[in-house]
Amino acid sequence: MQKKIDAALLHMAREIEANRKELLSLNAQDVASCDRADISLYDRLFIDDKKIDGMIEALETVKAKPSPLHKSLYQFRHENGMLIENKTVPFGTILIVYESRPDVTVEATATALKSGNRILLKGGKEARNSNLLLSKCWTKALAAAELDTEMVRFLDFNRTEFQDFLREPNRQIDLIIPRGGQKLIDFVHSVARCPVLVSGRGNNFLYVASNADLEMAHSLILASKTSKISACNSLDKVLINKNLPEDFTINLKNELHEKGVEIISNPTPEIWQEEFLELKILVEKVDTLSQAVSLINKYSGKHSATIVTKDSEEATTFLETVDCAAVYHNASTRFTDGFQFGLGAEMAISTQKLHHRGPLGIEHLVTNKWYIKGNGQIR
Repeated sequence: MQKKIDAALLHMAREIEANRKELLSLNAQDVASCDRADISLYDRLFIDDKKIDGMIEALETVKAKPSPLHKSLYQFRHENGMLIENKTVPFGTILIVYESRPDVTVEATATALKSGNRILLKGGKEARNSNLLLSKCWTKALAAAELDTEMVRFLDFNRTEFQDFLREPNRQIDLIIPRGGQKLIDFVHSVARCPVLVSGRGNNFLYVASNADLEMAHSLILASKTSKISACNSLDKVLINKNLPEDFTINLKNELHEKGVEIISNPTPEIWQEEFLELKILVEKVDTLSQAVSLINKYSGKHSATIVTKDSEEATTFLETVDCAAVYHNASTRFTDGFQFGLGAEMAISTQKLHHRGPLGIEHLVTNKWYIKGNGQIR
């Protein structure tokens, strides 16, 4: 089975390459229909040769990874002679619901397949043309590898049809992963009848401590905010220790403004909790590390947070007390990503604590099962 899955991943890479021109053409149709004023939507939706190369690279990387299945997690020899063993097995069928990102159709599917799962895909209507072509590519790749083509199924449903499907699915769904904003997550939670793994909401924080390297902090803030505003790992909130020179804050705000970033002042609780996904940032001063941690734990999306400091003890306190899936010392939150973490590709980035937290790679899309071997033992 694993050899066939690896073959399917290889065939999919070839299908994408063979259909490169058509994919670019269909994506151009999707992009033409979207609101270009929504920079974040456009960035997630748009495909170019570089993004196609990234899809192919992800497929090749996942293919090269060892299988996460049938690994022995625990063994116990009972006193009566039975061998009791706990092993990794696939979840079964995973439904991923996502918005406007055709590359998810490739990378999430590859990750699920490598873990032995079937996958249902519900992409946003914005990327329908791109996703339908990629879905056809998956069908051809699975057939070429002599696998059931129903292992990957794209749900070409409108909102009402999808609501009806979630309430009464025509097949068992073992896990749903909504990958997008809070509205999408709330919608899936409201109608789902199986476990839901929350993913996608960022609202990430950076704290500049009193003894930070200010040049480093300046660089990290600018890059983390402006390099890719559509990413869930981009920066939204900056907390600056009040003892730092005022010139640092002034210069930072001036450069952010020059780059077109709107700076929020006098925030409401709703603003503190908001994931911006646009050229917008909140910059506030705090008295202490403790206050910074308290604000992060109260308002962040539990995704990523970073501290800039030269004090390793202060950094350790931050890393251990901030309640996020990924915590950083002197590095950008933009690294919270399956590929950057060495996972090859990711299904999503989980911001909850069960069953896994952070980027979901092939190792995390498995559950476990107990295998007991005896020779007639009774209790």
